[in-house]
Amino acid sequence: MQNFFITGTDTNVGKTHISCALLRDLRQRGIPALGYKPLACGDRADARAMRDATESSLSLDTINPIYLRTATAPYIAAELEQVEIKIEHLMACYHELCKSNAPIIVEGAGGWEVPLAPGLSISDLAVALNLPIILVVGNRLGAVNHTLLTLQAIAARGLECKGIILNHMSEEWDTASLTNRQLIERYTDVPVLAELICGQDDLDSRILERL
Repeated sequence: MQNFFITGTDTNVGKTHISCALLRDLRQRGIPALGYKPLACGDRADARAMRDATESSLSLDTINPIYLRTATAPYIAAELEQVEIKIEHLMACYHELCKSNAPIIVEGAGGWEVPLAPGLSISDLAVALNLPIILVVGNRLGAVNHTLLTLQAIAARGLECKGIILNHMSEEWDTASLTNRQLIERYTDVPVLAELICGQDDLDSRILERL
């Protein structure tokens, strides 16, 4: 199974939730997958969740090499904390994980174009990694527009989005959440791999093997 880069249409759309669901299912089927969270701001809850999902003994510094305590965009947090974010460092940490020969789920930070440093965004890291993309979409009003714009941006960087996962953000379903999938499938050829209801924490990772 190949490695994947998980991005989202925005922050707080469920990237970690989806990543952990995939990692848990892979582990349960005897596939020793690992999670990689290159950057985290505010806390390390996402990195801890990925480690727990894999039942790994890896250190948080290995899973999450750049941790910025300020809960804001990485660019601003790095400036405030006088930390230099370098793609080369994040790539070296990724390649170190690759030595395990385990499938790796890489989770981005925020949306596709979140700034990291002057002239540098999370999309530049995705390009450097050159992994197939899975797009997590918060299934709410505006999701169709955000999805199509993000897909265009991914294609413009020469990468392929292999699939979309819709994540319901609320227990209540409105007209938008009921019809978003239909419109997304009508306007793009990228398959919707799964649609999770609010709070659903299981996801069959065999969808990855079919990509």
